[in-house]
Amino acid sequence: MTVLTNLFADLHIHIGRTQTNKPVKISAAQNLTFRNILQEASDRKGLQCIGIIDAQSPPVLEEIQEGIGSGIFREHSDGGIIYGQTTCLLGAELELRGDHGLFHVLVYVPKLDQMKELSLWLSGYMKNVQLSTQRLYVHPSVLLEKIKELDGFLIPAHIFTPFKSVYGSASYSLESLFPLSDIAGVELGLSADTNVADQISELQSLTFVSNSDAHSLPKIAREYNEFHVAEASFLEMKRALFRIDQRKVMTNYGLSPKLGKYYQTICDQCQQAIPMDKGKWICPSCRHVQTVLGVADRIAQLADQSVQHPDHRPLYIHQIPLEFLPGVGKKTIDRLLSVFGTEMNILHRAKLNDLQSVVGDRIAHYIDLSRKGMVDLVEGGGGTYGKLKQSVFR
Repeated sequence: MTVLTNLFADLHIHIGRTQTNKPVKISAAQNLTFRNILQEASDRKGLQCIGIIDAQSPPVLEEIQEGIGSGIFREHSDGGIIYGQTTCLLGAELELRGDHGLFHVLVYVPKLDQMKELSLWLSGYMKNVQLSTQRLYVHPSVLLEKIKELDGFLIPAHIFTPFKSVYGSASYSLESLFPLSDIAGVELGLSADTNVADQISELQSLTFVSNSDAHSLPKIAREYNEFHVAEASFLEMKRALFRIDQRKVMTNYGLSPKLGKYYQTICDQCQQAIPMDKGKWICPSCRHVQTVLGVADRIAQLADQSVQHPDHRPLYIHQIPLEFLPGVGKKTIDRLLSVFGTEMNILHRAKLNDLQSVVGDRIAHYIDLSRKGMVDLVEGGGGTYGKLKQSVFR
């Protein structure tokens, strides 16, 4: 009988540059290289599985191949690249056209050779396969069939954000873009959680994941998941997403949606929050009518049921990343890591009195509040993240 265990995974991490300084994700940090990501995830974050979603870039593929040849990495027999205690799933983020706008998807394939094949195929339908999140000039169904041919899986990314997402900019229905039974799940994004998403009936059958969409090393695992699997491999993670043989996603850990930068509707001229008034958004400050529609208001438009969680739905825990907390800077985090080893140990295993012995009562109290999600928030929107109310930390 196969013994299943729980492990932590963040499946949406970008590469900023290659080791030879070639650009991949222009807006990401330059030190966000394939090797640095794996070192950070394994040594500091304590993640057993990650997804790097710029692996289709030819110079990145060359780095991975060289790393395997030199023994820095090795390929898992069931898919994924192993470094230390962490397995990396090879993926790509791609931009597609939906019913009335553009949206992003995450695709993953098991082996390096299959990613090389995917990269070559993508290069025939996009302008620059080296760069992240490029527009793919094929119908969504064509991409899905290619990913299935390569034994991979597909997840629509940050599905509610107002820019480049299924519900935020591309369609009123996910099923109009893909057969629901053929996709592995959906990524909620930083401005949404389970309570938000489970107001849409067509999502009831799908697995939810929460990922960081990290554009810098510290942002890795600001949102992540707990998987129930036999081990960290591509095959096991795929089984969990499709809920096969008792594999599943146990828990989503993420920000409160109010901290997300697209939670509330914002005037795009004066950046003030705008409440709906008689079915319209008109800025009370400048009377401007152009807005960045927030996730909360978009859900109000789309919701076709009250919040209903199916039996398979993972628990969602609101958790504040350490770096958000007052007084918890790099030196404090380094001190905590020197004692507890990884951020996952700090957030999930360290007892309050042990934290107090390392960083004192005040900061230990902040960490304990943050990992329980017990903080008051100022809502974000229009591209600006929400904030923690300082009063809770006094």
